[in-house]
Amino acid sequence: MVLEVSIARTNDRIAMIESALETARDSSNDDTKSSAGDKYETSREMIQQDINRYQGQLLEANKDLLQLTNIATTIADATDFVKLGSLVKTNVGLYFIATSIGALKIGDMNVFAISPVSPIGQLLLSKKIGDSFLFNKLNQIITGVY
Repeated sequence: MVLEVSIARTNDRIAMIESALETARDSSNDDTKSSAGDKYETSREMIQQDINRYQGQLLEANKDLLQLTNIATTIADATDFVKLGSLVKTNVGLYFIATSIGALKIGDMNVFAISPVSPIGQLLLSKKIGDSFLFNKLNQIITGVY
């Protein structure tokens, strides 16, 4: 369920970025038709920067989607330790080790989707039930790995 929500959220993000990118490209084309001089060059450069930023965001979002898709193919592999694709329950909350999506509301649960290379992701990797870790001056104990 957490994986499906993460994939849906990432697909939504991709759709929003693609829409923004299309709008920026349309603005660039419109600006080309109606502007002249220094104002044209400044406006065109700002639009190009937006296009470049959206392209970078789209590349990252597609990488996230690929990673989530790869997790879907290996999620059935049960382990006793935290790895990419694990849902980790601590005495403080739930963490999904996948991509940095942030907080997900699933039913009445809040799950934090985090990257394995994030500071807390690095602390969690390879830990198992009963292990503890300190993050933001808060000691957490792992009570479940799924």
